[in-house]
Amino acid sequence: MTSRSVTHRARGACLALAASISLGAPAALQSWQTPQAPAARYDVLIRNGRVLDGSGNPWLAADIGIRGGRIVDMGRLGNATATRAIDARGLTVSPGFIDVHSHASTGLAGDLRDARQLLAQGLTTVMINPDGGGTIDLKAQRGAFEQKGVGVNVALYVPHGSIRREVIGMADRQATPAELDRMVTLAQAGMEAGGIGLSSGLYYAPGSYAKTEEVIALAKAVGEMGGVYESHIRDEADYSVGVVAAVQEVIRIADEGHLPGIVAHMKALGPASWGLSMALVEKIKQARDRGVEVYADQYPYDASGTGIVGALIPRWAEVGGRAELLKRIQGPGHDRLAADIRRNFERRGGPDTLVISRYAPNPAYEGQTLAQVSSAIGKPADETAMDLLLKGDASLVSFNMAESDIELIMRQPFTMTCTDGDLVPFGQGKPHPRGNAAFARKIHRYVNERGAIDLPFAVRSMTSLPASVFGLKDRGVLRPGAWADVLVFDPAKVRDAATYLEPHQLSEGMEYVLVNGVIAKDASTWTGKLSGRVVTPDRR
Repeated sequence: MTSRSVTHRARGACLALAASISLGAPAALQSWQTPQAPAARYDVLIRNGRVLDGSGNPWLAADIGIRGGRIVDMGRLGNATATRAIDARGLTVSPGFIDVHSHASTGLAGDLRDARQLLAQGLTTVMINPDGGGTIDLKAQRGAFEQKGVGVNVALYVPHGSIRREVIGMADRQATPAELDRMVTLAQAGMEAGGIGLSSGLYYAPGSYAKTEEVIALAKAVGEMGGVYESHIRDEADYSVGVVAAVQEVIRIADEGHLPGIVAHMKALGPASWGLSMALVEKIKQARDRGVEVYADQYPYDASGTGIVGALIPRWAEVGGRAELLKRIQGPGHDRLAADIRRNFERRGGPDTLVISRYAPNPAYEGQTLAQVSSAIGKPADETAMDLLLKGDASLVSFNMAESDIELIMRQPFTMTCTDGDLVPFGQGKPHPRGNAAFARKIHRYVNERGAIDLPFAVRSMTSLPASVFGLKDRGVLRPGAWADVLVFDPAKVRDAATYLEPHQLSEGMEYVLVNGVIAKDASTWTGKLSGRVVTPDRR
């Protein structure tokens, strides 16, 4: 019951009592006290907060009553009681953040299922199997999360690249009609198992071997079942078709597939592409103006992350799989491959912009640039890259973006936020810090320090915008009826503690984090509750 209705009832009772006294009512009645409405009882009551509801509107003062995992009341809940009350005076209350592009699946399925690194930056929902990778058996993946529990909500992409590998392998050719039918069937099965849409990695093999028409066929099937299409585009620089044409390909797939399209972690990669963010933004604006539903997502860093194969090896060298790649390194294809690697160094700004973040065969290389490693072993950088690959792939942090492009993309109302990050155990390598800190960094650096966007706009990009794009109608907002994924924090204290050299540090500033109404972070205490769910779209 709202405070307004309580006040109405109390006022009416007072008027009735006054009338009875004036008419000479019995003394017993004259001594009767005004009845009070019973206090509402909640599981959790958040009082006195500055509520950003996720819409982008300025904060408003409100209390939030939570019961059974959902928000049941908002407003001035003055006489309400709860099993647990949180005083949010002077703090901001917002919906839990949604990461639309996450590589956290392995960690969440293993020892890191409590998701502490994610919760610390405010994440309560993550979308996994991006870039066309991950399992094609979404039924088994979903069942494992539901059986073992998980600390955040998880949504599952249907991965195009994995489907193509299952049906065609690592062949660089067009699918036959029968193979395409099989891929469509697998995509439909993934959606039936609870998928949120189709992910692709057209930059990576084997996704890069697919023609646009193949992806459109799968996108149509997924769109008919209420899904979206999100893509690591075919080129983020000038490797092949160029970044502008690659964004146009997403627009075409969204248009002809009749579903929302998302340019994953949109960027202009490498010095030759800096400044092209203006063209990318204009392409999306023009598409939206003519009725094509297109969006972007972004992580707020000037460095990307991939492997040596992804960054430096041309796709022709990957045909047939890793064994064939190693033969080319050691055989007649060596010189051609070395020349292509040198060109790819130029695209990314040189070997001194590429830092080895994880390399199991020799962890001593972690934190060093490829230029430093090549100098230490006395070989050219292209030969060093191939030597490393002979023993195992290395993960790289690649410094290749311009701040002006980052901010222009970030300011667009169609841009969502993502980490594109892994969930890595503490002390293992020096992974890109985005996995532990992207959302906190956006608030700390781009809201508080640079003023590129304001807090309500940032929160919207992390909450209601992705929830609406993916059809999660009861997520990403604070309102009665919504699931109680809730954050309580001081925006001035939010900080991305993880750095490139110390990437395992937890983000700071989130005082309380609730997932489906259960407190996961309680001030300085981690509760370890596994209250996450596998979430599916509500648009079907």
